[in-house]
Amino acid sequence: EFCSSLAGIMLLEVVLVLGTLLIYFFFTKKKEETLPFKDGWWGKGQKPVTQEDTSVRPFKVETTEEELSDLFRRLDQARFTEPLENSCFHYGTNSVHLRKVVSYWKNQFNWKKQVEVLNKYPQFKTKIQGIDIHFVHVKPPRLPEGQAAKPLLMVHGWPGSFYEFYKIIPLLTDPASHGLGDEHIFEVICPSIPGYGFSEAPHKKDFNSVSAASVFYELMLRLGFNEFYTQGGDWGWLICTNLAQIAPNHVKGLHLNMASVSKLGLTHLLSVLLGRYFPGLFGFQDEDVRRMFPFLKKGLYRILLESGYAHIQATKPDTVGCGLNDSPVGLAAYILEKFSSWTDMEFQNLEDGGLERKFSLDDLLTNVMIYWVSGCIVSSMRFYKENLQKGIGTQKHEKLTVQVPTGIASFPNELLHTPQAWAKKKYTNIVSFHFMPRGGHFAAFEEPELLAKDILQFVGKVEKEQLWKKK
Repeated sequence: EFCSSLAGIMLLEVVLVLGTLLIYFFFTKKKEETLPFKDGWWGKGQKPVTQEDTSVRPFKVETTEEELSDLFRRLDQARFTEPLENSCFHYGTNSVHLRKVVSYWKNQFNWKKQVEVLNKYPQFKTKIQGIDIHFVHVKPPRLPEGQAAKPLLMVHGWPGSFYEFYKIIPLLTDPASHGLGDEHIFEVICPSIPGYGFSEAPHKKDFNSVSAASVFYELMLRLGFNEFYTQGGDWGWLICTNLAQIAPNHVKGLHLNMASVSKLGLTHLLSVLLGRYFPGLFGFQDEDVRRMFPFLKKGLYRILLESGYAHIQATKPDTVGCGLNDSPVGLAAYILEKFSSWTDMEFQNLEDGGLERKFSLDDLLTNVMIYWVSGCIVSSMRFYKENLQKGIGTQKHEKLTVQVPTGIASFPNELLHTPQAWAKKKYTNIVSFHFMPRGGHFAAFEEPELLAKDILQFVGKVEKEQLWKKK
């Protein structure tokens, strides 16, 4: 009985694979399809008839006494709710610990000093498709003779910011000083997604990941980069993926520390049901099995337990955003909860959410402050609605593969694990796929050295084999 059903499943697999291959060759041999560039205009009101100002202007983060006194007044007047006894972070941010964070924020955290930290890298703004785009642009301090810097676009996600990359930037622009050799040296560009941090928010509906990818593509061309690498996690994963689909001849390589696959077929379903028992049949490695199973606990329940915020943000972002934009304590509670559970799900069992095990309070509060002073929480949340309101799996970019050479760094504490066997159906040219020894969702922020090393080895492979020329 068991053997015959197994044989039946295997036969079904063979039929599916052959059928898929036939369809694949039949439809894709004609032309590798690219994603259309989205030429939108996101400014206020009517689009002006005059030519857009394409100048690139230096930018510095600034603060005022008014801004700080307003913040302190709000922190002083915060109303806290008593947490349930022994609830740790299971109900969200624990307000006993939140009081300590707020006390640090008021008495020790120095925003003026952190503004100087933010300004240690050159920042700029430029108008693209009607809105001001903010970005950090760091050139290498030194280059060996005859060597050119490789442009690298790094894109953050929610609820992060361009600040997540501040510790990895020197490892990439000056690897030799950090024991990482000088074979590959990068010129790093970290933009803020429109509606995040110091990038202007779109004033019109429908600004989604393809819009952001189109804007960043235009940014790279404006800066004079015809060929470049891209790197991202969280929304950065999707924006960089879309950019590789829009401009495959300009993106030399795509490096991801999160790879999600939205188009799931019968093979995925079978692998979820049977992959634990027949890993080889589905191309799973031992580590895939460890990270994915039992699937109910590590897949389905985890999605249900951790995605409530996404449902709110994909439906009614403006309602909940009202309170968050008005209360710095509410904003910190909302954002810091993610830096706890997305760094390690086990941190929910700790009264302090394990927040300072991987990050300093200065770093965490600097990220919160970028949201606070720019007043961007509502527009950052709207990005979920723009990306998800048409339903998962319905958009063109979800149906297209990615042919650009791809490197994936798979961190063990990422919320949902995507095995290479699944990823390669979407990313057809995976050059490197590595199980990282430690780290979670905010890889660049939490484990800058691990991520930098993985980017360097990936680029090394692409360059050595000149893989982008073989696309």
